[in-house]
Amino acid sequence: MALSSSTMLRQPATPRPAPRALSRWLFLVAAMVFAMVVVGGITRLTESGLSIVEWKPVSGTLPPLTHADWQAAFDAYRRTPQYLLVNRGMTLADFQQIFFWEYVHRLLGRLIGTVMGAVVLVAWARRAIPPGYGWRMVAILALGGLQGAIGWWMVKSGLQDRTEVSHVRLAVHLVNALLIYGVLIWTALDLARLARDPGSRPARLTGLAAVALAVLAYQITLGAFTAGLRAGYAFSSWPKMGDDWFPAGGWNTGLSTLANLVDNPIAVQFVHRWWAWVTAAAVLTVAAAARRRGAGPAAVAIAAAVTAQILLGIATLLSGVALPIAVAHQATATLLAGAVVWGAHAIGRAPARP
Repeated sequence: MALSSSTMLRQPATPRPAPRALSRWLFLVAAMVFAMVVVGGITRLTESGLSIVEWKPVSGTLPPLTHADWQAAFDAYRRTPQYLLVNRGMTLADFQQIFFWEYVHRLLGRLIGTVMGAVVLVAWARRAIPPGYGWRMVAILALGGLQGAIGWWMVKSGLQDRTEVSHVRLAVHLVNALLIYGVLIWTALDLARLARDPGSRPARLTGLAAVALAVLAYQITLGAFTAGLRAGYAFSSWPKMGDDWFPAGGWNTGLSTLANLVDNPIAVQFVHRWWAWVTAAAVLTVAAAARRRGAGPAAVAIAAAVTAQILLGIATLLSGVALPIAVAHQATATLLAGAVVWGAHAIGRAPARP
């Protein structure tokens, strides 16, 4: 006899917490978010983000399937400022190439939401969510929904009066993605520890870790500004910008200080170059603290990631923003964020309850 949906979702009489299984699922979702950030970087660097001009959460899951469907999607794109001012004359085959990356990016977002939603629903039905973690699961889902809204808000900025998306909205989109990534990793680490020791308590965010994460978040924001403004193309030399540490005339006196730091490509590239060293010092402090707490692997991961990230940043400039190097730079920034969250969790672990 077939079971009704209400019977299938009927909760067991007693809770059956499954922290180890939930931890593994959250690590899987975090890996999916990492993949989405990488694809998002490719989407931005290939100027593919405006190729889909509509937001259809359900029907948009399928790509165009017939020549007529492709032509309709292409015709919609040809009405955008990006096509009219930058890509006029693009063929349908060229359009299909940029459509691919934006489609994969959106599809990954839908897949992440589906997997996370299924995990929460099944865990709730089985009463497998440990006490105190239900609100975190709901918060992660809410952040995912917010990310979809931010993504469309970002795309809309490039469909009317601009030939690209707003670099500020791009930064908000990236930082929120990494917030989701960090919350997933932190919660998965808490659950993994709970599975090993039922008396353990969730880790707390220490002041040192909070400062380091804020410094890193600002550097990632500067990286998004650099990508969105194409500031990486302004100077392809290092450590100087051309012949000077800061080029003459690079500071726009017609703008406020804040506007220069947000909208001036030369100023943004300059700050991004040198804030990297502040970021390195901050995250290595977390690595040292984690090592003292016995979290050697986390400390090594932070040190390796920040070293690779600085080298990739320099290589991105010297290569003239070569696509593979620039994508690796963004991917490593995401890995660095995950490593710092790992280290921050290690130094914030509370002693287990008796």
